[in-house]
Amino acid sequence: GATTLGFCGMGIMGVPMALNLMKAGYKVVVWNRSADKCEPLKAAGATVARNPAEVARQSDITFAMLSDPPAAVQVATGPDGVVAGLSAGKGYVDVSTIDPATVADVAAAVRAAGALYLEAPVSGSKGPAEQGALIFLTAGDKALFEAVSGPLGVMGKASFFLGEVGAGANMKLVVNAVMGAMMAAFAEGMSLADRVRG
Repeated sequence: GATTLGFCGMGIMGVPMALNLMKAGYKVVVWNRSADKCEPLKAAGATVARNPAEVARQSDITFAMLSDPPAAVQVATGPDGVVAGLSAGKGYVDVSTIDPATVADVAAAVRAAGALYLEAPVSGSKGPAEQGALIFLTAGDKALFEAVSGPLGVMGKASFFLGEVGAGANMKLVVNAVMGAMMAAFAEGMSLADRVRG
C-alpha cells in the first residue's frame, strides 16, 4: 500500500513539514511531547500516537524534527522512543540540527534495531518549511536516502547525500558559519550606509 510516514516533533518547523506531506497524499502518524501541538495535524486527518515508539511501529519511515541533542537522544533512544518501534525494513530520518557525536549515537541505536538511518538537517526556517522549499543535507544509509526522495521532494527544494553519518551535521555547521559571516558583513554594510548618508 501507500507509504505511511511518522513525524515526531510538532514545532514551528515540524507542523508545516508534516502538513505538506499530508497535502501530497501521504498517510501521516504524529507525536509531540505536548500533545496539543498535534491539533492542526489531527484536524487535517493525521493519526496522533501516544509515544515515539508507537509512531515508528505504525510507520514505514519516521521523521523527527527536535529542538536540541538531548531531545533528539530522548525521542530516539529513551523509554518508548522511536528505536523501540523500529525493525528491519523501517527507516528513521532525523531532520533536527544536532552535533556529529549525537548523530553517531542515534545512528548506532537505529541500526542495532535492524532499521536504516539518515541524518538530514535542514537549511531553512519557518517560511521555507511552509513553502516546501527547505534544503536537506543528508548522510547515512544511501538506500534510505533513495527511499525518501519523494517525501524530501515534498518538504524541500533540494536534498544532498553527503556520505557517512556525521557528514550532514558537519555540513550544517559550515552552512551556519557561512550564514553568520554573511549576516555580519550585511550588518557592517548597513552601518556603513548609515554613516555615508549621515
